[in-house]
This record gives sequence, structure tokens and C-alpha cells, in this order.
Amino acid sequence: MSAEASKRHQWQWENATAGAAAGFATVAVMHPLDVVRTRFQVNDGRVSHLPSYKNTAHAVFTIARSEGLRGLYAGFLPGVLGSTISWGLYFFFYDKAKQRYARNREGKLSPGLHLASAAEAGGLVSLCTNPVWLVKTRLQLQTPLHQTRPYSGIYDAFKTILREEGFSAFYKGIVPSLFLVSHGAIQFTAYEELRKVIVDFKSKRSTVHNQNPDKLLNSVDYAVLGATSKLAAILLTYPFQVMRARLQQRPSGDGVPRYMDTWHVVKETARFEGIRGYYRGITANLLKNAPASSITFIVYENVLKLLKPTTRND
Repeated sequence: MSAEASKRHQWQWENATAGAAAGFATVAVMHPLDVVRTRFQVNDGRVSHLPSYKNTAHAVFTIARSEGLRGLYAGFLPGVLGSTISWGLYFFFYDKAKQRYARNREGKLSPGLHLASAAEAGGLVSLCTNPVWLVKTRLQLQTPLHQTRPYSGIYDAFKTILREEGFSAFYKGIVPSLFLVSHGAIQFTAYEELRKVIVDFKSKRSTVHNQNPDKLLNSVDYAVLGATSKLAAILLTYPFQVMRARLQQRPSGDGVPRYMDTWHVVKETARFEGIRGYYRGITANLLKNAPASSITFIVYENVLKLLKPTTRND
């Protein structure tokens, strides 16, 4: 392996490691809001086994009071597992795709190629992690009002789903998940393009010529970039999150799922709730994701900075 190839290989694993660390930090801090969002998303007002909450704050306090910390951190293990794997794989696939597209373009990528790289990475990640997200959703929806025997944990959930519903059940919600690939594509394209703008702006004002772009940006810049790019992506793709959560619910005691497929969710939601139904839980989602994305990118960029000197010293 040539020195250049070895360096490129090392860089890919640096990206994967930084992404995984960022994913873990994000979930650990923001998980209670994720539970609240999921419960709002599936509550179409026509089911009795889900508690009703007035708003996000009421939901957090009600869950804390009636279910304790265990309720606020329901589905935490698959959440950490899924997010860590997702971010690690995402940054890894995204970086590999960008390198491939950049080979014949002197290292410069257009917004369209950033979009293609992000979409490719997102699709691969969705296929790898859908079973983990399904289990997380089901654990988050377990409440004292549930009729069926609750899953005791992540292993019991996997085992019970496989026994009662078969392997195909792990891929419920995969269609909206694949549509949600556009979320990552929009977010990362916005992030990359805004990053270029800020770097150009700061380099023009800087007295040091040809300064490394990494040294021009600080944690506040990364936080603003992360939050802004995430907000654009959320507003455009949120309905797909609602569809996925509704499809991934546990079937009732008789084994019949509430929604049969994606089109059934679209029709029923439009019929009984209108456009508002597609944005249930959006407040909790915004409260969770804008700060969460800032945490993700701060950790990601700073872990990369820590790893770079290590690579040079090897």
C-alpha cells in the first residue's frame, strides 16, 4: 500500500471514529426529547394505549412523574447503538463517496455531488440500521397503559419480534426511511456550502495568508453551521419521520398492525388529522435536533482535530 493510500485509509477511519463519538454524545444528552417526540408522532388521537400530553414540557414532566428516569430514557440502548453506528457509517460512507467523485475533478465538488454523496451514504446507513430504530421506537412507546406484554430490553425485543412477526418486521418503515435520506443530503449539503462561505469570509478578513481552514473556524462557528443546516432539513423531511414511527408501532394484541404500509399512513393521517398530523411532535423534534446537531458537529470536528496529530506522529 502506498503512503498516499495508507494516509487516505487512515483518514477514512478518523472520520468514522469522529462520527461515532459525535453520535454517542448527541443521544446521551438529548434522549428524553426523542422519547417525547416519538410518542407525539404516533398519537393520532384514536388510540387508548397512549397517554395524551398537552405540550412538550407537560410530556417531559408527566413521563418523569409516572415512569421516572426509566421512562425518559426508554429505548436509550438501541438509541445509542443506532446513532453511534449511523453517524460512524454515515461519515465513513460520505467521505468515501466524496473521494470517489473528487478523483477526476481536482478535489473540488459541486453542490450536486455533495448531495449525491450524502444520499448514497444515507441509503446505505438506512439499510444497515432500520432494525435498531424499530426496536428503539417500540421501547419508547411502552407505557403503563400498554395491553401487550412489554419487552424487557433490547435483546428481548429482537427475540420477540423475530418470533411473533418474522424477520421482515425489522424492515417496517424502510420506505419513509429511504425517503429520509434526503434529510441527510440536505443537511450535509447546507453544512458544506455554509462552511465554505464562512471560511471564505474569515480568510478574507484574516491577516495570515493561506491559513488552514480548520484553524479559521471555532466551536461557535461549527455550532451555528450544525443548527442552521439541521433546521432546513427538519422542516422539509419531518412528515417522513411521522410515517416511519407510525409504521414501526407494535401490532395490537391480535397481531394486526395499525397501519399496513406507507400509503395507508398517508391516507389515514390526511383523512383524520390533515396536514397537522404530519407535523406531530415537531416542537420536541426542533428542541432536540437543533442543539443536538450542534453537539454532533462540535464533537465530530474536535475529535478529528485530536486524531490528526496522532496520525502525523505515527
